[in-house]
Amino acid sequence: MSTVIEVEHLHKRYGKTVAVDDVSFTVGQGEIFGILGRNGAGKTTTVECLAGLRTPDGGTIRVLGRDPLRDHAEVTRRVGVQLQDGQLQDRLRVGEAMWLYASFYPDPADPAELLDRLGLTGRERTPYAKLSGGQKQRLSIALALVGRPRIAVLDELTTGLDPHARRDTWDLIEAVRAGGVTIVLVTHFMPEAERLCDRIALIDDGRVVHTGTPAELLARAGESTLEDAYVTLTRRTA
Repeated sequence: MSTVIEVEHLHKRYGKTVAVDDVSFTVGQGEIFGILGRNGAGKTTTVECLAGLRTPDGGTIRVLGRDPLRDHAEVTRRVGVQLQDGQLQDRLRVGEAMWLYASFYPDPADPAELLDRLGLTGRERTPYAKLSGGQKQRLSIALALVGRPRIAVLDELTTGLDPHARRDTWDLIEAVRAGGVTIVLVTHFMPEAERLCDRIALIDDGRVVHTGTPAELLARAGESTLEDAYVTLTRRTA
């Protein structure tokens, strides 16, 4: 399995606050790689640096062999990003959003086919504000995929969804990976990481505590659930 993302000794601070402190990990092609941690642990800042949306204060990042800042346009064409705060304007219609995003790429996916694949056919004229929570998440995935990316970064994708919508979204993520897209999944929801991720980086206070498969992390902590393993492993490094 070839490596498509390399993060080494990443640092990022906001004033006196250190958001990311010496974070390192790699992501292999075709993986669902989880970045797991409580709110404020540094997860979103990490992936914003990875996507070239923020400038790190230290460390190196390579995405498909390129620097996200120096080669920003090239990385943007190959990486689809859905951020936690990436809300659309309330009046923007589903179809308008899809065609707008498609116009950013030289060889986009067909918006109508993508909407059909994600169960949004018939919603093209629906304003964003009128979509349900699950439909908004489906649209977020569609917008992240419209550029035919090799990597998709999905940040807190199922926050606020009911259990049924969450399970549907999990099925969609697995289908996206089956289509050949590497996924970086940012979450604080332990069952989500345990269900979806091939490997996980546990982040606490801006640092990677441990990296491994869910089974490896459970064994390392001597726990039966990932939530308990997170508590145990972060306590050991406190």
